Amino acid sequence: MSKEAVQSAQAVAPQAAQAPADAGDAGYSKDLKARHINMIAIGGAIGTGLLLGAGGRLHNAGPALALAYLVCGVFAFFVVRALGELVLYRPSSGSFVSYAREFLGEKGAYVAGWMYFLNWSTTGIADITAIALYTHYWSFFTSIPQWVLALIALAVVLAVNLISVKIFGEMEFWFAIIKVATIVGFMLISIFLLATQHKVGGHTPGLSVITDHGGIFPHGLMPVVLVMQGVIFAYAALELVGVAAGETAEPEKVVPRAVNSIMWRVGLFYVGSVVLLALLLPGSVYSADQSPFVTVLSKIGVPAAGDVMNLVVLTAAMSSLNSGLYSTGRILRSMAMAGSAPKFTAKMSRSQVPYGGILLTCAVCVLGVGLNYLVPSQAFEIVLNVASLGIISTWVIIMICHMVFVRRARAGLVDRPHFQLKFSPVIEIVTIAFLLICLGMMWNDPDVGRKTILLIPVIAVMLVAGWFGVRRRVSANADKELSQLTK
Repeated sequence: MSKEAVQSAQAVAPQAAQAPADAGDAGYSKDLKARHINMIAIGGAIGTGLLLGAGGRLHNAGPALALAYLVCGVFAFFVVRALGELVLYRPSSGSFVSYAREFLGEKGAYVAGWMYFLNWSTTGIADITAIALYTHYWSFFTSIPQWVLALIALAVVLAVNLISVKIFGEMEFWFAIIKVATIVGFMLISIFLLATQHKVGGHTPGLSVITDHGGIFPHGLMPVVLVMQGVIFAYAALELVGVAAGETAEPEKVVPRAVNSIMWRVGLFYVGSVVLLALLLPGSVYSADQSPFVTVLSKIGVPAAGDVMNLVVLTAAMSSLNSGLYSTGRILRSMAMAGSAPKFTAKMSRSQVPYGGILLTCAVCVLGVGLNYLVPSQAFEIVLNVASLGIISTWVIIMICHMVFVRRARAGLVDRPHFQLKFSPVIEIVTIAFLLICLGMMWNDPDVGRKTILLIPVIAVMLVAGWFGVRRRVSANADKELSQLTK
């Protein structure tokens, strides 16, 4: 339902002003604490993109990878800052779907919601695939089929999500603690190696490692530009802060702190770690097959380095799956209350968990278990590229919503909170252009990236067909909500 319709109805019936701005926000508990939100923000900023993916990117781009992480991190911060302003304007568990409904209409909310569902359902498949692969690292599990391990991981995380939001928050809190402790521990070891000039794999750490092996851009500028298409996806899940804000008692205090801290975390954990990695070993030593942290630690003879990092990367994948089930459950409920998602996804449990949407996401992930059975070696790569379309569209929609919001604020229709993204609409336009360029760069990968881009028309046709299937229900729900407001 549009904001204008609600406002006109409230002008007729002032007593309706207490109704929730989004029907999908009713019924949630407010059990997420400040520490949960802060750690959800950290968990979104640190994932397998750093813990595992940085190795292959360092090999391709060299030390300049740090610049790529910094540039992409700045744009990711703009997106989260814009979302943070919208959250303080009106906290909602429906997050950007709820804002898309208000500022772009039901069609905008429909596209935002289903593209986000596409992102997390396919990411969920990638996560359970990764969990199975990481578990196979230990010989004790090698005899267990990959699809069985994937199914067990899905069942465990599903159970956690269905209990209560507080359990979800606790799980994410400790997952994030493990990731942060690992990165900090590695950085301390790296600083010690630099300070003592302790040799790493035959190389004396320091600036000479960079200058003696081609400098900051050992392969030129183009590999750095091309690697950004992968780097931007390393920051996917930062938008979880907006979804989680709907289940915290004091979003106006918690959200600004969490959003503002993202920038220095990006600088410290991503950029700082990559700089240290580049100072310890030449980029050519790292590879996509191994965590760069394991590469360094194994070169200095740290026992069980591979086992420790494999456990941490396994934790990161579990954290991602946990977050995906949490966020899609809330987003689908917001959509279902408006009529653009199946009715059962609006159902809530006694513990105030939207289990219908969570189970729908799990159903798609079960298809991923089948994918692990049929093509175990290709399952991860297939779904990860499809997920990339979902996250880019989500971030673009957030920026468009913010532009419309600011325009309405300047027209005196809404009030902007004190926590703002400055220099609108320039920042939004530049961010959207950057995201679309990252998407376009996937065309340079003929094996997977190009096929992913060719999926866009297919997804567009499916979205249009789906809209024609739900538009009557959406219209009926809007009319029903309007009639309730005007009684």
